Order: sequence, then C-alpha cells, then structure tokens
Amino acid sequence: MNRAERFLAACRGEKTDCTPVWYMRQAGRYMAEYRRIRSKHGLLEMFKTPDIAVEVTLQPIRAFAVDAAIIFADILLPLEGMGVRLEFVEGEGPVIHNPVHSTADVDELRLAHPEEHLGYVLESLRRVKSELGGERALIGFAGAPFTLASYLIEGGGSPDHLRTKEFMHEEPEAFERLMGKLTETISAYLLAQVDAGAQAVQIFDSWAGCLSPSDYREFVLPHTSRIFATLRAAGIPAIHFATGAAGLLKLLREAGGDVIGVDWRIELDAAWLEIGHDRGIQGNLDPALLMAPLPVLKRRAVEILDRAAGRPGHIFNLGHGVLPPTPTEAVRELTDLVHEHRA
Repeated sequence: MNRAERFLAACRGEKTDCTPVWYMRQAGRYMAEYRRIRSKHGLLEMFKTPDIAVEVTLQPIRAFAVDAAIIFADILLPLEGMGVRLEFVEGEGPVIHNPVHSTADVDELRLAHPEEHLGYVLESLRRVKSELGGERALIGFAGAPFTLASYLIEGGGSPDHLRTKEFMHEEPEAFERLMGKLTETISAYLLAQVDAGAQAVQIFDSWAGCLSPSDYREFVLPHTSRIFATLRAAGIPAIHFATGAAGLLKLLREAGGDVIGVDWRIELDAAWLEIGHDRGIQGNLDPALLMAPLPVLKRRAVEILDRAAGRPGHIFNLGHGVLPPTPTEAVRELTDLVHEHRA
C-alpha cells in the first residue's frame, strides 16, 4: 500500500503494512525553507496566498517520508469571516481586537461562508491534492468550538481561560449561542475542505483540557458532537485532538472521532484502553524528545510503538506540534524508525 492508503486505512482501524506517521506543525518554523519564506511575509499573508501556502505544505513532504500532508493554515482563520478583527503579532501570537465580552458581542457575530471567506484555504487544498498525486493523504483541519470561543472571549491565548469560564457560567445562554454559531461555521468549513480535496480532517480542541469533566459534558460535548456527526454522515475520517485532556478521554470519545489524538501526559496503551480499542489512536511522543540525543529519541519512540502492540488504528504523531528548535535530521530519523519498526 502507498502512504496515503496506509494513513487512511489506519483512520478506519484497518491493518496496515507499518505504522503511518505525520506530525502536527510539520510545516513550519523548524525548517530553513520555511524560515526563508517567513522572513519576507506576514503569517496572514502566507495563509491567504495559495502559492505560499501550497509551497509550505509541501516542504515536509519533500523532506520526509511522512504519510500525510496537512494544509498550511490556522484554526483562527474562520473567525475573520464571522466579523472578528484578527492579527498575528510577532512574539505575542494571535490578537483579537474585538473580543466577545457580552451577549451583544455574540449577536454581532455572523456565520462565515467557506467559499466567500475562506476560499484561499480551499484553493490551497485543491492545489496540494493535485501535487500529491494520490501518494500522500491530505488532511484538512479546524479548531473546535470551545477552543475558538476561548480565543474570542480572552482576546487571544490565555494561561487560565478565566474570562472564558466566567462567561460560560455567568452568561450560559449567550455562551450557548456563541458555541452554536461556531459549530455551524466549523461544520460548513470542514465539509468545504472535503469537497476541495481533504481526505481526512482533524479537529483541534487545544484548550479543552482546562475544563472539568462536568463543564465539558454540559457546555462543549453537544456542540462538538454535532460536528463529528456531520463528518460521519459525509463519510470522512475524523481525528479528535485535545491537549492536557487525559481526564476527558471517555468524553472525547463520546463527542466523536474515528481517531482520538492524545498527548504525552498519558501512556499510549493506558489512553487506548480508556478510549476503547474500537477507535483509533494518534500520538503521542513529547515534542521535546526530538531535541534529545538520537538514542534517547529512538528508545522513547519504540516504547510508544511497543505500547501500541501492532494493533490496527495507531497513527504515530507527537503529543503536540513540532517545536521551532527541532533538528530536521531528528524528524527524518524518527519517521524512518516508525516505518521500519515491527511490533
């Protein structure tokens, strides 16, 4: 089987010739080719220029034997189409200049139309799909409603998500409407990505790990479930990923996803037992290990592969994105090791 078939078979829980592998943020700052482009362009410009987005998406495909490409974009891009003023500030990250702090702010948000507001991402997907020629799978993605809601309420990233939790509990009806608008926008965006060539999608709920199980069940699960139900009806494989969410794994499974992504804060076999072996699992090497001595990196990667025990449905990945100081040679060595390992 070729690399695309290997990845998609693993998403379906089918036996593969070896473990498929790709990396979150595999297109990005650790690659010299990326840094040369980034030195000349702002992030939003890069996302919105298909020539650049396609090139950046393909850079790791040329460099490493990964089984899938993930489109170069950002989870916050749909917010612009909803009327949000978004800026990526050097050294600070994303900044939202009109955050959501009231019921009136929620009411001001509109639904983003994929073709009208995110056509540049869809065009990039179409071009990358053509370039891959069926040899590598193409992954589309979006942020989950809660994570996007947190960015909107906090005005950017947050160490404690305190404003978000206050709004969630003090204005539950407004929070519900906000989550509903985000759910509709994300669902339409993901379906449009599939129409443009994505063969699988990943939902990033980056901040869900800040929630208690009770809060996740009440405020988040119904909305995320709607998105995964939409994807299931469309027949598209879906990966559900959250960081710091070892205590939410059963709820993440309940919310949906053919594959549940886990970070390094739980052993892979323990996570899979919690999730259930009828679902796939993705992960879960600590990204920092790519900067460890090569024997240490290989030993820890083999530990993860051995914990998977050759069971169908394992996709090797990091527990979060590739870090900027990562040596490209470490990515190459790790990718080859995963493919060569036999349980």
